[in-house]
Amino acid sequence: MSQTVTLSSSKTTIPRIGYGTGTKWYSGDNSKPIDKDLVKSIHDALSIGYRHLDAAEMYGTETSVAEALRTQSIPRNDIFITSKVYKNIENIEKACTDVLTRLDIEYLDLWLIHAPYFDRNKISLEKAWREMEKLVENGKVKAIGVSNFQKHHLEELLALKPKIKPAVNQIEFNPYVYKASRELIEYCKSNGIAIEAYSPLGPISYKPGGPIDEVIEKLAQKYNRTPAQILLKWNLIKGDIVVTTSSKRERLEDFLKTTDENFDLTEEDIKAIDDAGAKLHFRKYWTKEIDGQKEDL
Repeated sequence: MSQTVTLSSSKTTIPRIGYGTGTKWYSGDNSKPIDKDLVKSIHDALSIGYRHLDAAEMYGTETSVAEALRTQSIPRNDIFITSKVYKNIENIEKACTDVLTRLDIEYLDLWLIHAPYFDRNKISLEKAWREMEKLVENGKVKAIGVSNFQKHHLEELLALKPKIKPAVNQIEFNPYVYKASRELIEYCKSNGIAIEAYSPLGPISYKPGGPIDEVIEKLAQKYNRTPAQILLKWNLIKGDIVVTTSSKRERLEDFLKTTDENFDLTEEDIKAIDDAGAKLHFRKYWTKEIDGQKEDL
């Protein structure tokens, strides 16, 4: 399995495994002091081979990401950096400029609309996407995409006949949401939109003891791999890219081994994971908007 994916609408190359600066690190306030633990963890990630950092204005961690980038030696153009707009979507150009200022960089490799659930009375999807396209045209952003878009949202966007199609749809994706996401995945693939998964380790992070545990443990023993590697490999086979995180260096090293050339899952293995995952539907984020339920905190 290759270490990177070429995004169809931009020809930008994105590393398959990204380091996330949300979830565990979430603060929600970009004015807070720099998180020294996050800075150290990003340094660890970069030192062991991560070259893809995933951020968002909503996470409130961009100044810490900037500090981590400033205090390491890998050239900017060797690191793929993503951020997302949601809170300030009514002025996407300013939001992007603010993100670039906080990150202390001149361009983003990927800029996403964080979710489709913004107030359409304040800005339409059509106007928002035109503003996203302008940022590519003026060089502030290399590729644009979306996050948490369901199939009908993508249909609405593509019906606008955009000059630039979304390169990526970053979604919560793991075996416990696979059954509910199959149509979305197929639609993305048929339209050249890469699937980027967040919360790929959700089944073992948020729902231990669930129906998938036994299958994952057996496969981990079969291949002499960790349960995390089994889940990440399944995810990369079903989708394209994963974003995960940890404060522990050894776990970050473990995650990167998922793309080892000598490690794969059979169709039988994948079906066993699919079948076990179908026994439980669990979505950690945006559950009210997508499933009509409250988030399980």
